[in-house]
Amino acid sequence: MIRKLDIRGGMMSARIRLKRFGSKKRPYYRIVVMDQRSPRDGKTIDELGYYHPIEAEDKQISFDMEKAKTWLEKSATPSDTVRRIFNKKGLHIK
Repeated sequence: MIRKLDIRGGMMSARIRLKRFGSKKRPYYRIVVMDQRSPRDGKTIDELGYYHPIEAEDKQISFDMEKAKTWLEKSATPSDTVRRIFNKKGLHIK
């Protein structure tokens, strides 16, 4: 896993997850890499792309495949939703 020292001297690990934007009942999300302990809308390490669940099917998902592969090689763990998004776009993860 990606591990960095945090302020208290402990270790932190990276997680690929969604960060929510938009208004009430009109959400859109960014696919981001964050410390797993940070809040949903907290500080990000890297942005990979976006997910718009309300858009047309072909415009819903867009992300940088190479960045995603790089983070997965560095042992960043995707959330269940991000795993489904990646699998849908052809980046198959167990």
